[in-house]
Amino acid sequence: MIDVLKTWYTRHFSDPQAVILAISLIVGFAIIYFLGEVLTPVIAAIVIAYVLEGLVKKLQAMKVPHLIAVVTVVILFSFFVLIIFLGLVPLFSKQLTQFFIEMPGMLAQGQEKLMTLPQQYPIISQTQIEDILHSVQSEIASFGQKVVSVSLSSAVNVFTLLVYMVVVPLLVFFFLKDKEKIIIWLMRFLPSRQGLASVVWREVDLKIGNYIRGKLLEVVIVGLATYIPLKLMGLNYAALLSFLVGLSVIIPYVGAVAVTIPVALIAYFQWGLSSEFFYLLLVYGIVQFLDGNVLVPLLFSEVVNMHPAAIIVAVLVFGGLWGVWGVFFAIPLATLIQAVINAWPVSELSG
Repeated sequence: MIDVLKTWYTRHFSDPQAVILAISLIVGFAIIYFLGEVLTPVIAAIVIAYVLEGLVKKLQAMKVPHLIAVVTVVILFSFFVLIIFLGLVPLFSKQLTQFFIEMPGMLAQGQEKLMTLPQQYPIISQTQIEDILHSVQSEIASFGQKVVSVSLSSAVNVFTLLVYMVVVPLLVFFFLKDKEKIIIWLMRFLPSRQGLASVVWREVDLKIGNYIRGKLLEVVIVGLATYIPLKLMGLNYAALLSFLVGLSVIIPYVGAVAVTIPVALIAYFQWGLSSEFFYLLLVYGIVQFLDGNVLVPLLFSEVVNMHPAAIIVAVLVFGGLWGVWGVFFAIPLATLIQAVINAWPVSELSG
């Protein structure tokens, strides 16, 4: 056993640069794992800076000085966020409140439908229906307690949000303005020979930046493409549901399936098994089809080249480790691992 481990170590870690890269990755993951909650504003600022860096470069290509380009982009971004908070947040809040008001009626209607199933399908027993209803009621009660706890801590959340609204734009400004200086400063902590780490960094830096920009663009496009038909067809909570559909693209495959359930349920409770219900599902299916077969290949054809099973495993693993942030960064982190595996030197052992 010791000989096997020694052979494996010699094969994969005989190159000093491989050791440097391994230590750097371990330290980076440890910092994020143990200090991720504290560093949330920093992580958010890095993500936003990645998204806005493309705009800065476009302005620079138009002969705009770097500092002026950064200031312009940060001001436009802050103005855009302000419009979202003043325009969309009240709308979402209104629709969410209306949903909770109408939920008892939906539950009563759903319970009435479920109670007729044993008569229509004898294979389903009354006990099974009662167990399902009991489980649903327990989940709703648990969710209600979570909503109350969130509302009780809203003052703290509002204060934290206000701090983030000041700190995050400042960090974004400095990350955009001094990106090269920050990278040079970080490189001081690495040994002078860092060829392998540099190769991995360049590939990951390019792919993660393009992925984040593409993913946020996909969120906006899918959300708008869903909202327009839902609103025209008169579906209740169209804005809220479209927002959820847009966010669902962050979680590949799983998100699309999960968000289909509330869309279908709301349509069913509003229209029943009518033509409107099936037309809406058809339109919704077309949007999902165009997203998966046209938009995603167009935005990410050169960014992510991984098997769907690998993507789902990455979402499960990193989502379990870091929650929402882990889900969002599942594919970039999987891309990092893929880049490391591709670049990792393997020594040939002589017989």
